[in-house]
Amino acid sequence: MSIAFLACLAAVFVLAAIGTPIGYAMLLGGVVYLAAVGSDLSLAAEQLIQSVYDGYILLAVPLFIVAANIMNAGAISEKLLNFCVAIVGRFRAGLGHVNIVSSLIFAGMSGSAVADAAGIGKIIIGMMTKDGRYPRGYAAALTAASATIGPIIPPSIPMVMYALISGQSIGYLFLAGIVPGFLMALMLMIMNHIRATKIGVVEDTPVPLRELPRLTGVAFPALLMPVILLGGIYGGATTPTEAAAIAAFYALLLTAFFYRSLSVREFYRQLVVSARQAAAVGIVIGCALIFNYIVASERIPNQLQALLAGMDMSPLWFLLAITLLVLLLGCLLDATTIILVVLPLFIPTCAALGIDLIHFGVVAVVASMIGLITPPYGMLLFVINAVTGIRLRDIIINVVPFLFALLVALLILILVPDISLWLPRQFGYPG
Repeated sequence: MSIAFLACLAAVFVLAAIGTPIGYAMLLGGVVYLAAVGSDLSLAAEQLIQSVYDGYILLAVPLFIVAANIMNAGAISEKLLNFCVAIVGRFRAGLGHVNIVSSLIFAGMSGSAVADAAGIGKIIIGMMTKDGRYPRGYAAALTAASATIGPIIPPSIPMVMYALISGQSIGYLFLAGIVPGFLMALMLMIMNHIRATKIGVVEDTPVPLRELPRLTGVAFPALLMPVILLGGIYGGATTPTEAAAIAAFYALLLTAFFYRSLSVREFYRQLVVSARQAAAVGIVIGCALIFNYIVASERIPNQLQALLAGMDMSPLWFLLAITLLVLLLGCLLDATTIILVVLPLFIPTCAALGIDLIHFGVVAVVASMIGLITPPYGMLLFVINAVTGIRLRDIIINVVPFLFALLVALLILILVPDISLWLPRQFGYPG
């Protein structure tokens, strides 16, 4: 590791510590490195432009963002919540289960944990806390925890980013996330039942079964979104990027013409919001690609591989060690930075140790999502705090049991790779 690279790292961490957006911090760190080694500074811009232009797959990210924002603005969230209330709201701790199941369903439309938390979070928290049914901190903590499922169930923006850095198939990565997403939901539902029983929540009046067909009919077009998306990809009709475009167009047709809940003014506003969000993500991705070029130039992956070879570490222990590192970094860094900057360091070593890269991707993305509810950074904790005004301290105290449930799910995923790989293998994955 050269002095130039250490200077680059120091620049990134110092700039991030004083509040500089992480994308700009990585860009300036790259400039520091190039200046230190005497390279042409325009190389940073060249790497950024070349990497982004070659990354056709990246078009899926802004398209998924547009689809999620249109569906949020088009009142689809409420219709899905009413459907979930009718399905699982009748069980003990029902509204908590509704919270989890709605995140599971909404995950098939947004691909973003923040979109899930901001989109349905405020609505479901209001339902849970009405008339004192659930403590406000409990409702907020469960909403933050269930939102981590969003980027695991396809479509998934973090999976798209992992595909970019690893060269793996987006289609197989999407398939690999489905069963783990359901496992996470199951663990959260078990913990919700335990916790809600302990604090003695007020039971809600179940929706009459005769209402179920009507509510299902209203929600059915929205429920078709993941079917259309995945059917196009695995049926060979569309690429993942084309499927993302279809998802955005379908969201527009649904909200504007079927539900008639999206005005021209609101549509324009959502396009502006989506453009800003996509630009922010794009800056981080582009600057991370510059950083990855620097890491490759320094031969950091080769050095790590040689170090681990000397330690004679087994694939399982290596995977556990990397997962722990990702969880610890999740306390301080956002998931995008971890996926784009940290994971590329370990992908060559994973391949050398015989760790399946699809399985590694799922484990790493799940660990990164768990980091979103891990104090002190915990982006989802701040998102929920911002949209509801519930005290951050109350959210953090109540999120600990749900954090434990997700960690158990993560450990199961590590120990049983078939949970991630079974579904891709049914569609021809050779791993």
